[in-house]
Amino acid sequence: MDNNIITVTSPFLPPLEGFTPYLQDIWESRWLTNNGKYHQALETALCKHLGVRCISLFSNGTSALVSALQATRITGEVITTPYSFVATTHALWWNNIKPVFVDIEAGTFNIDPSKIEAAITPKTTAILPVHVYGNPCQVHRIKEIADAYGLTVIYDACHTFGVTIEGLPVLNFGDLSVMSFHATKVYNTFEGGAIISHDEATKKRIDNLKNFGFVNETTVVAPGINAKMNEVQAAMGLLQLKYIDRVIEKRKVLAETYREKLKTIPGITYLEDLPGVKHCYSYFPILINKDTYGDTRDDVYEQLKKQNVFGRRYFYPLISQFPTYRGLESAQPGKLPVAEKLAEEVLCLPIHPYLDNESITRIVSIIRGKR
Repeated sequence: MDNNIITVTSPFLPPLEGFTPYLQDIWESRWLTNNGKYHQALETALCKHLGVRCISLFSNGTSALVSALQATRITGEVITTPYSFVATTHALWWNNIKPVFVDIEAGTFNIDPSKIEAAITPKTTAILPVHVYGNPCQVHRIKEIADAYGLTVIYDACHTFGVTIEGLPVLNFGDLSVMSFHATKVYNTFEGGAIISHDEATKKRIDNLKNFGFVNETTVVAPGINAKMNEVQAAMGLLQLKYIDRVIEKRKVLAETYREKLKTIPGITYLEDLPGVKHCYSYFPILINKDTYGDTRDDVYEQLKKQNVFGRRYFYPLISQFPTYRGLESAQPGKLPVAEKLAEEVLCLPIHPYLDNESITRIVSIIRGKR
């Protein structure tokens, strides 16, 4: 990686010599995929590390999202957020489900529970919230609403590796939680994903779906897909687990450093850690208020890029503004005012284990000097 280029995120790569024994063993065993020993070992290790009962590994997070909706037999309409990566809503579309967008909270960027009930119709079957940037949603309030109306809750938890609320793993809330282990995530398996479930029967159904619907060599019980994690991905995941606590601690220090250096710049705000939450610091978003700061978010984004600092306007545009979804009634301009405002102001600054204080000082100096 060019030391003069600072990107918004960078996959943590353990020492190469640590990966070599895994590759040698996989090569010699000739067992490359289909629930091999590393796949099984990673499921066991992740359950223990994350404090969950059941985990089903996937080749990527999007396949996991699509399969989670299949496994819970969701149909009709699903209430969700416009402020996420497009895969969240694409998974609904691929299942012929109508997304219904509601606005988000300014303080967390998560779906606003106070907006959910008004969006429920006789066709509503589920809620698909996102723990944005790893900040947990109001899980207890969402559960109350779901229980009152008989709705399923599937969390997009792609940013929440190891996150807890009052000591409880955030992944244990909802009927299912979906994770991404993409290379840009805090914890990665190159590509990869997972579904967290709470009982063996549900796990078995999910595992069948990700393997074409096979339950044995000759029996297919459902129209599944091919979404299995291979042995090389699983080996990468096992190796990453050895370092992940150190990685998250480093990201925490980096986030604290950013906050200290940015706090005196007018018009720049950022999220603080939520009380009682153990964060994983997936991203470091700032908001740039043009009226106070003097320039737009896009001005800052372009100036940083000129200096080889590559942040990300994440999430911009809103999912509701893409051609596929903007015709929906819930996506109409003005109906999602908080999300629309934040999408115009947000900029995620680089945060990854290879970042140092000198680099953060340079990034903040560019932001300060842009005014």
